[in-house]
Amino acid sequence: MKQRLFAIILLMLPFTAQAVPSIQETRLDNGLRILLMEAHNVPMVSMSLVVPAGSRFDPEKRGGTASMLAAMLADHTARHEHKAWADMLDADAMMLGSAVDNDGMTLSLTVLKDVLEPGIDALTEALLMPGWSEKRFTILKEDSIAAARKELEEPGIRAAEAAAELIFSNHPYGHRSEGSLASLQAIGLSDLKALYQRQVKPDGAVLAVSGDITMDELKPLIAKALSNWKGTPETGLYDIVRPVNVIGQQADVELPTSQTQLQLLRLGPERTSPDFFPVFVLNHMLGGGGFGSKLMEEVREKRGLVYGVYSYFVPLATNGPFVISLQTRGDQAAEAERVVRSVLSTMAEGKISAKALKATKENLTGSFAQRMDSNRERVALIAMIGFYGMPLDYLSQWTRRVKEVSLQEVKDQAAIYLDPEQWNRIRIGSDLK
Repeated sequence: MKQRLFAIILLMLPFTAQAVPSIQETRLDNGLRILLMEAHNVPMVSMSLVVPAGSRFDPEKRGGTASMLAAMLADHTARHEHKAWADMLDADAMMLGSAVDNDGMTLSLTVLKDVLEPGIDALTEALLMPGWSEKRFTILKEDSIAAARKELEEPGIRAAEAAAELIFSNHPYGHRSEGSLASLQAIGLSDLKALYQRQVKPDGAVLAVSGDITMDELKPLIAKALSNWKGTPETGLYDIVRPVNVIGQQADVELPTSQTQLQLLRLGPERTSPDFFPVFVLNHMLGGGGFGSKLMEEVREKRGLVYGVYSYFVPLATNGPFVISLQTRGDQAAEAERVVRSVLSTMAEGKISAKALKATKENLTGSFAQRMDSNRERVALIAMIGFYGMPLDYLSQWTRRVKEVSLQEVKDQAAIYLDPEQWNRIRIGSDLK
């Protein structure tokens, strides 16, 4: 019955408030920062605990360690073996999971309000009482290796691997979070334990919460559960060197496929860059805005070279990747690349209209509410804000910041980021010439 009720409530989650609710903040004595956005429209609470233990903290030549650690923490505990753990969570319709990106490791929980305290107990058990089962480690490792072997035939995955190696090289961001076939095979259970001991600490961690709860209710529950968690991570989030800005490099990966995967890429801005909003708007105009973007207009609509082409950038603790990606027939790849580089050149030269900028900003501000449709989406945004130390009014000021981006600011960032000579190229396909 609880599972059915949970499923029904999930359908009720869209957030309809006109104004963005404020983010409330408190902190435990152990350094854990707690951020809350109240949302009382449904009796549900979602939370994410983020620690600086992402893939950049993987040991050398053991990419995927953080990802496997996250999987182990969510898989079983010292008190509950795998099946008993899954049954316990299922009995109260608790959704407990884990994830890893370049910078952070996340343990997440979504529960009905009436089982919030048992849910917090479960999250605490996963965090503080890892099971370290050799049997489960072997199973999870074999599953990861099998997935990596299958991914050897997937152009998008091969492109992501090549991209990380090309623009980051030996930098901590220089591998996929999931690891590679070779790196996964080298990982031992001791690597997971060592990473856990080094990085999974409360000082520098953030607990982001959204749902049917107040801070007066929340803090005592979290303090009771996590006050005994102690320590500071060995390496802080911002203890990282900037990657070298690689320019004009090329890499080809031969793969038997009828399509050629083409990526142009370079470094973009970091998460806390003062130029984030102008670059964000610029990217939307370039290729992040779907059919309203310049790349889609020139490469697909005018020339029919692709079904889709898009751009995105990933702001991290330091500079992350800025990527343009498309797929096309092998015999059209060179022409598609030429058109993409022509678009880059045109925009870098400042040929961007006030009319196009106005339409882009209206599109972005008009769709902003969709970014916070559910508790889990709000929690992801709150976690990002807290983890990267961004202003707590970031969401409430987002629309204003987008509207204030000027045409000159966009042109300035286009000159910095869109010079086609500064972009690197990766091709994945067959008979590459």
